[in-house]
Amino acid sequence: MSTEMVLEVKNLVKHFPIMSRGVFLKKQVGIVHAVDGVSFAVRKGETFGLVGESGCGKTSTARAILYLDPPTSGEVYFEGQEVGKIFKSKNKQEILKLRRKMQYVFQNPYASLDPRMTVADIIMEPFAIHKHVPKSKWYDRLYELLELVGLENYHAERYPHEFSGGQRQRICIARALAVEPRLLIADEPVASLDVSVRAQILNLLQELQRKLGITYLYISHDLSTVKHICDRVAVMYLGKFVEIADTDELFSSPLHPYTQALLSSIPVPDPETKALRIILPGEVPSPINPPSGCRFHPRCIYAKEHKCVENAPKLVDVGRGHLVACERMFS
Repeated sequence: MSTEMVLEVKNLVKHFPIMSRGVFLKKQVGIVHAVDGVSFAVRKGETFGLVGESGCGKTSTARAILYLDPPTSGEVYFEGQEVGKIFKSKNKQEILKLRRKMQYVFQNPYASLDPRMTVADIIMEPFAIHKHVPKSKWYDRLYELLELVGLENYHAERYPHEFSGGQRQRICIARALAVEPRLLIADEPVASLDVSVRAQILNLLQELQRKLGITYLYISHDLSTVKHICDRVAVMYLGKFVEIADTDELFSSPLHPYTQALLSSIPVPDPETKALRIILPGEVPSPINPPSGCRFHPRCIYAKEHKCVENAPKLVDVGRGHLVACERMFS
């Protein structure tokens, strides 16, 4: 695998203001701490997984990286270029050039497709916007993309409601590939699909990566799919990373108590095997008022009164590129 970094994220923060109700005057009454200082890098040609419970900040991280929701602070570099600087320049040509290289596959394949447009219109719309394919070759490229994602030529004239969930997701992938991206962010791409269809889409993503050399940022709370497709994984809890490691390393030797609890929840496909479940006490704290120190300490059985409550642990490399943020590891 290449050591070249395609994506570098440095201390990314995304906060959402909470405004009071009012017709004329509104004031900020709070902040949602969706993402609070995450840093990571994705190598060229790899699949980097981002996992955690619903609401932990995975999608907010992805949207901030692509500037769909501009980050509150922090820096994002794509192939050495600072993403924020390009968007703040308001140079339309530079922004379009960057958009071509970084694409997004949304979680809900039906909601992200215009029901009034045919598949041909949906996939060829990027050709009209980016003008990277001559108009005389639009249909040739359309049929190439349909074949690439396992659809037939006659599907081009149909509307989204005429397809199954798996086929709609293939259409979304074809639309993303229409601009020949180098980075594809897949946000829960199989969450709404049947188990058998999930395997087809995951295998399709892996096949496309082998053919096209695309780099993936794969977001999911389904740990079984993460283990199947990802090279490295970052575990997120309440807006912060608690552990980053190679996939095999993480699944065989999880170090953070939250990661251990998360992995223990994976169903074992054997009725005779009794899985050891780690049941975490309490509820996930509110991102409006996150705990001080380690954000996991209210639910951690290893938490120490002063260290964990007062000190926010930093990610530390414990060997072989395995990073963990936990005071217990170093006390």
